[in-house]
Amino acid sequence: MAYELVYYNESLSAGELDFLIKKEARERKQYYKVFTIFMIVSFVVPYIAAWYRVADGAPNAFSYTKFFVSAGMLLFISTVATIVAYRYNLRDLQRDLRHRTKTIERTHITRLVQVPMNNTFHFYIESHVKLSIEVAAADFLNYKEGDEISIEYTTYSHEFLGYF
Repeated sequence: MAYELVYYNESLSAGELDFLIKKEARERKQYYKVFTIFMIVSFVVPYIAAWYRVADGAPNAFSYTKFFVSAGMLLFISTVATIVAYRYNLRDLQRDLRHRTKTIERTHITRLVQVPMNNTFHFYIESHVKLSIEVAAADFLNYKEGDEISIEYTTYSHEFLGYF
């Protein structure tokens, strides 16, 4: 049976906006911390490598050229990796904060699953954004396969906000 999926946008509530602001600040702080570690490692590794060259008895082991070229290459790789990770993760979250919208999608339950190991309940749904959602035990008992539910998620980063 084919169902038509319906999407529409709404403004974020104050609680949802506060959640996104805290999440963005936490992730941004983590990026700064990781990039700082990468910068330190970019200068420490060439220094350690120079000491290995000294131990091997290499002439001119503390070459400024080798040190700065090695540090520059490591710093470049670290910078590119951090920028790619930022663009992949944090940028969409910041777009959500800028636009302050969430998407509400009307979808259908395809399967109900109870995980006895940790006593959780899940709905598998027909969404392009979420494969399954964890639900309350009462909802698990009240809904059945084929029922229609609505899920809420942020428009750009697809951060799941809830269902009803």
